[in-house]
Amino acid sequence: MNVGLRGLKQRVGIFGITVLFLFFCTAADAKVKSIDYSRGENWAYEDIGANKPVDLFIVAPTVDFGTKEKLNMDMADTKMKGNFLGALNMERGIYEDNCRMYAPYYRQVTLSYYEMGLEGKKEKDRAKAYRLAKNDVEAAFDYYLKNYNQGRGIVLAGFSQGSQLVIELMKVVAADKNLQKRVVAAYCPGWALTKHDVERYNLKPALGAKDLGCIVSFNSEAVNIKDSMMVPADSKGKIYAINPLNWRTDSVPASSLLNKGACFTDYQGNIKKEIPYLTGAYLDRERKTLKVTGVTPKEYPPVLPLFGPGVYHLYDYQFFYRNLQANVADRVSAYFQANIAPTHVVK
Repeated sequence: MNVGLRGLKQRVGIFGITVLFLFFCTAADAKVKSIDYSRGENWAYEDIGANKPVDLFIVAPTVDFGTKEKLNMDMADTKMKGNFLGALNMERGIYEDNCRMYAPYYRQVTLSYYEMGLEGKKEKDRAKAYRLAKNDVEAAFDYYLKNYNQGRGIVLAGFSQGSQLVIELMKVVAADKNLQKRVVAAYCPGWALTKHDVERYNLKPALGAKDLGCIVSFNSEAVNIKDSMMVPADSKGKIYAINPLNWRTDSVPASSLLNKGACFTDYQGNIKKEIPYLTGAYLDRERKTLKVTGVTPKEYPPVLPLFGPGVYHLYDYQFFYRNLQANVADRVSAYFQANIAPTHVVK
């Protein structure tokens, strides 16, 4: 696979990917068999950490590379489901101290889906593939609400495609006032929160360290980057983001001394390496990307061909692991202070 960002030219970007399905939905979509979320095998996490004060509904990132013919993960692919679970485990430590965890298996779009977007190919097929993933996640969330939640507070979370789909869920939340009251926050690193979505669906961007019902979004990159798949060059004034080191939405820089610890985890969720004070960061005044200081693209390469050197997409969680972990605890505490006194200790 050799896509590169130079072929992008803003043809798809974040603003086209999430809306293609609106134009290309067909009657054939209705014939696709739904996933039965009453069956335990369709959950990667189900009721894990029963004594924690709030719930976590987390959506996994892209783990399936796919092909030009395969735009959705096969639920019968046990190897891929193992990778799916491993990707979730890499993030779980940020949330598990305070959250009872739920994570559905879903027919996520594959990496080929995003590559085709950069190439401007097969938009009808891509729209159908995205709709399948979106419908699975929405069905799982609906089942979770009706059968598991029982009025508890909810943290939503994702990364990359998972964040893309959590933002879709937050559109559902925004239309339900009672559900809004139960959402602690939605953590969506690795996907951009657009002004279009905020205004159209009445979404709440995070404005500080303890606001509730908001979306925490940021996209990490080197200082010199001016264009990426996640935030195209023409995104000035179109993005909301927050700095996970100082919890500001302006361009005031955060020193590496504020970085509580970058953590690099394995597929079991074990921290294999931890580096306090690894990076500083500031929000680009115009693009609202998170400019990461103190590291180099050579030290932290992009890994995937979708991203050029200096796009730190794969490190959004890892660079700011301990700060995000602490912030989950802060927001959960703020949630209980705003509602009913907790019956569990927030760690």
